[in-house]
Amino acid sequence: MTDTDRSPLDMAEVMRNYEAWETAAAKLVPDNKQRLFAHLASTSITRVVVTFDGEGDSGQIEDIQPYEGETQVDLPKGKVEILDFPYGAKQSTPRKLSTHEALETLAYDLLRDKHEGWENSDGAYGEFTFDVTAGTITLDYNERFMSSEFHQHSW
Repeated sequence: MTDTDRSPLDMAEVMRNYEAWETAAAKLVPDNKQRLFAHLASTSITRVVVTFDGEGDSGQIEDIQPYEGETQVDLPKGKVEILDFPYGAKQSTPRKLSTHEALETLAYDLLRDKHEGWENSDGAYGEFTFDVTAGTITLDYNERFMSSEFHQHSW
């Protein structure tokens, strides 16, 4: 088969498939949040701060700081079962992750949902606060951008 014998890539279909996957993956977030919070609540942890930073097409979780009140503590041992929906899969599958991995996974899922592309160009940085006592997650998000002003004058 030569390149001219292949059907052209249907970008509209590619985008529909991606959007369908994105929608299905986003539906897992509330249940995964509940599972993670139940795990954290079974310990003495009252909140977890997760910081992230990204730019130039790369981004990562920088730090995960769990607290008991105002005292920083270690993350609990053990596994959290979350549901995962790998791109291209037909259905979600359960995965057992460490507390650290579960926090990272949920943070990345929430970033993709609210600020897709946060790691591109000048990028973004910020932090999530997982308030275990209140059962809430707060995102403080800072987007970077480069500004340029051009002036030309002719007389």
